[in-house]
This record gives sequence, structure tokens and C-alpha cells, in this order.
Amino acid sequence: MDALRLADLGEAGLLARLFAFCDRTLVGDDAAVLTGLAGRSPVVTTDVLVDGVHFSDRTTPPHAIGWRAIAANLSDLAAMGAEPIAVTVGLSLPGTVAIDWVEALYGGMADCLGKFGGVIVGGDVTRSPVAVVAITAIGAVAADDSDHFQIIRRDTAQAGDAIVVTGAHGASRAGLAWLLADWPTPDAPPREISDWIAAHQYPQPRFDAIAQLDRLRARDDRPIAGMDSSDGLADAVVQLARSSGLAARLDRLPIPAGLVAAVGLERAIDWTLYGGEDFELVLCLPPELADRLVRSLGGAAALIGQMIDRADSGTIVTWQSAPGRWSALTQAQGFQHFAVESTTAPP
Repeated sequence: MDALRLADLGEAGLLARLFAFCDRTLVGDDAAVLTGLAGRSPVVTTDVLVDGVHFSDRTTPPHAIGWRAIAANLSDLAAMGAEPIAVTVGLSLPGTVAIDWVEALYGGMADCLGKFGGVIVGGDVTRSPVAVVAITAIGAVAADDSDHFQIIRRDTAQAGDAIVVTGAHGASRAGLAWLLADWPTPDAPPREISDWIAAHQYPQPRFDAIAQLDRLRARDDRPIAGMDSSDGLADAVVQLARSSGLAARLDRLPIPAGLVAAVGLERAIDWTLYGGEDFELVLCLPPELADRLVRSLGGAAALIGQMIDRADSGTIVTWQSAPGRWSALTQAQGFQHFAVESTTAPP
């Protein structure tokens, strides 16, 4: 029996099914009315995923696409120190798409929201020659005079700050390479491969790191700089330094365990710096606080470098490519949305 398609069900029939994944007290009107933000500032972010650019049937089942679509937005909220409240979903699909595919997509969204917070409160559906999933997420952050959920920005780093990552980088890129059958060696799968595939298909927004940071900061109201690393570690460090009018020096790289042995040092470094889609946080903190945060998080959280005065370096970011040898680091090798060619985006 042929699968039921969008063209068979129609818009009204599709919406009736999708309501099952939404907060029924907030959908059904022309717009959703959000309450419960008293004393907190709204934080809004939007992310668009396009078939053939951000996902494909070769690499990502529909449940994982839904999870990733939500996780990408929630990671942006975490990077601002905000907690998730609600999301809206803009869905554009060909009429030939199976209803089962759409329901699995929304199931992934619902599962991610169920773990990290927030509900679907509305959106829009429309026909399109290519599948597009556009998510807008709304979060909330406490006012500046509160010690809870203080806003984290990119431009508030200070010279002397330690640079902290909440986890290893390069795992998602490794998972993507394996899923695309683009693995650089003919060897048997490394034992870490299932973890790397999970890192690509089911990234975890790091609200846990924000909660730990909030606890460790107590009533310290010094601004904290940070952002997520969805476009790559190199991109994040360059943007933080540039936004804050500083330079950065990296003395170690957070390479995933087992990656060097699996693909070689040169490729492991490239994937760590430029692979992208790891959805970890990169934070600039006073050294003592940075050390306490890394110890409290454990795992692959690490101190990787330091922010320095721009006058002390002619390059925005340098990294120790070998003992005693410092090399310039740029954003150019990372994923660029409007580049003529890209080697890091899914095909």
C-alpha cells in the first residue's frame, strides 16, 4: 500500500495531525499569546534548515532532522544564558512527502523540547519544491540586576579571560563523514563512531553548562562573553575576539578522543577547528571561574586558551600548531553559506 502523502491529506488534514505535537492551549488562533515572562527579557532566535544544505536522507532520518532543527535554536538560547519558552515552526515541503515523514520530523522536535524545555505554539505550512524547516525559538533571561540567567554576549570578553569549551569539537564532522561513506581510511569503524554519529544527528544544547555557570557565579555580576560553536570552533573564537576588540591565543585544541588515531592528526585538527555543528559553548571567563567550571562539568570540557590585548598580537587569533610555533587561525576554512563551493556542508 502506498504511503499517505501531503497531497492526499491537504493543509487542513496536515494541521489537524500536527496539532498533536503542539501546546493545545496556545494554538488555534491567528497568533500565540505567551505569558509568564514577568521580570524577564524575551530572547528570540531563528534558524533555517534546507534539504541538501543542512540535512539529507543519506545522513539524517526525519526524527533526527526534527531534533537538530530544535537543538540548533535551543543552543543559541543557551549561548545567551536564556531558558527556552516556546518555538514556532515554518514548514515548506513538496506535496509528494509522506505523512509518516512529517510526523517523525515533529516527533523529533517534540522529543528535543521534552528534554530541554519549551513547547510548539504555532507556525505555518506551505508547498515548496524543496524541504525547508524554519524554527523560531523564544527564550527568557532575567534582567541585568538579577543573579540568575544573566545575558551572555559576544562583545564582553576581557583581556586575561580564559577561553573555555564545554566539550570536544570535530565529533559531528566525523559522524557526517562516516554517514556519507566519505571516511578517509579503509579501516574498520573506530569504536567511537556511534558517539560521533549521535553528535551529528542528536546534538545536545548545553543548558547544563549554563546552570553550572550560574551556580558558580553566585552574585558576581561581571559580564560573561560567549557563543555557541555551531559554525565551527575557529569561527566562534574569531567572532568573540573581534566583537570584544581583543585577540585570542589557543594553546590546545579540544580534539575528540580517538579521532587522531582514526583519521590522522592533520584531518583531526581541521575537523576540530572547522568541522562545525558541534553545538558546544565557547565562553570567556576569569581564570579562576573558568577552572571551576571545567572541573564541575568534567568530561571533555576544557580550557583552551586566553583572550589578550589586540596590541599584543597582529593576528586576531593564533594557535600553537607545534611546541613553540604559533600560527594564524581564520574563519575562512569553515562553512560559508554563500560560498561557491563548500566542503563542510552536507551535500
